[in-house]
Amino acid sequence: MTVPLDGIPLAEHAAIYAALDGAGFTDVWSSEVNGADAFTPLALAAAWQPRLRLGTAITPVFTRGPGLLAMSAAALADAAPGRFALGIGASSPVVVGNWNAVPFEEPFRRTRDVLRFLRAALAGETVDEEYDTFAVRRFTLDRKPAVPPPVLLAALRPGMLRLAGAEADGVILNWLAATDVPRALAEVGQRRTGFEVVARIFVCPTEDAAHARALGRRLITSYLTVPAYAEFHRWLGRQEVLGPMWRAWAAGDRRGAGAAVPDDVVDALVLHGSPEHCREQVRRYADAGVDVPVLALLPTPELAAGGAAALGDLIARLGGGGSR
Repeated sequence: MTVPLDGIPLAEHAAIYAALDGAGFTDVWSSEVNGADAFTPLALAAAWQPRLRLGTAITPVFTRGPGLLAMSAAALADAAPGRFALGIGASSPVVVGNWNAVPFEEPFRRTRDVLRFLRAALAGETVDEEYDTFAVRRFTLDRKPAVPPPVLLAALRPGMLRLAGAEADGVILNWLAATDVPRALAEVGQRRTGFEVVARIFVCPTEDAAHARALGRRLITSYLTVPAYAEFHRWLGRQEVLGPMWRAWAAGDRRGAGAAVPDDVVDALVLHGSPEHCREQVRRYADAGVDVPVLALLPTPELAAGGAAALGDLIARLGGGGSR
């Protein structure tokens, strides 16, 4: 499950983590956009639920210096030995440039360089290296983690997917249908033992299809009009079906862009239906090669009306009632 859950203070997440663990969820994965940072929700989970595995999906490679990123990862690996995976990625010009005042330049090379630095630093090596996009002089972690965390790479298109396959411990996929997974993994190539495939999957567990599709269209027009995601879906073969959305968006017609997204595209990218039906749809990602399907829970009318009790019931039903 993606954490923290929207609308619930971090101080109240102890009950959420307990419910997730009790329902059979094995992992909690954070994100980092403009809400909580990537590490704090996971540090709380490490203390409150020592069985849960933890992961970042993702920590941007631009918004922290290399040394600070290594220290943050090492500290969480120290708090949860053997239970933490560090997911990194380029993020976006909005997050990096507009919100964090860092130039979003050469994202592929920066991501590659940070990946190489982290693998060395988290292994306890002294790093004294002139990378293509930055230089690090004699950095050594003072608290090397007993179990260095695996470093996973968020990837969309072939170049980054191949980099993940060649140099990372896993790949993190996002905004794709279950039927898209084989194409992405074909670019990753032959996977080494222990290599993990993680995918964030948007789930709106309601039988109110109109609500789910309206929300899905808003998300799709927000995300898939970002150049990197637009190019990703062109590469996946959606030029024809999403072309009207992209043209309306470029013309400033936001309402028309949303209306141009076909139902079948929404249904493929934003899972909806009963919790049990959503679980069955998530299994299609696992069948396609995803090792860790990470649900991103979207708001539903039932959750809005039912409060904490409805959320607890939903978590139990999504998790299968406690099978780990």
